[in-house]
Amino acid sequence: MIEHIEHLDGAVIPIGFDVPVEPLRRAAHYTGEPGCIAEARAFASHFVEQLRTEWCATAGDRVIGEVMLVVSELVTNADRHSNGPYILELEGTDSSVTVCVYDSSDALPMRFPKDPQRVGRHGLEIVHAVAAEVTAERVPVGKRVRAVLKLGA
Repeated sequence: MIEHIEHLDGAVIPIGFDVPVEPLRRAAHYTGEPGCIAEARAFASHFVEQLRTEWCATAGDRVIGEVMLVVSELVTNADRHSNGPYILELEGTDSSVTVCVYDSSDALPMRFPKDPQRVGRHGLEIVHAVAAEVTAERVPVGKRVRAVLKLGA
């Protein structure tokens, strides 16, 4: 419903809109062939630029770097640990970006304790360090790993 103010001369001026605004959503499918991780990063970079334009999101270089890092880590994990294609789904508003990766493996990722001596297996640890929220759950096609990053100056 649109609210109106009527002026004395009879003109009606709209002052508000009761229209829900949907977050920006994009998804891409990857086969796991060489180059998919770079394609996913480029897809995410374009998404963040679109979010800046369409939502006037404030995303500084650090936040953009963190989104790219999370996309890289989650897509790399899907690429390494699933036996099939995977999907990258991005959703954003002016205050957050959600990165979801679906893959065909139902094995949930393990977060290892901090260990600077360990070589590798730091991906989920990194995602937890930069994201406000991280979840992993089984879905009918395998699993979904989801990370929410807060935007700001």
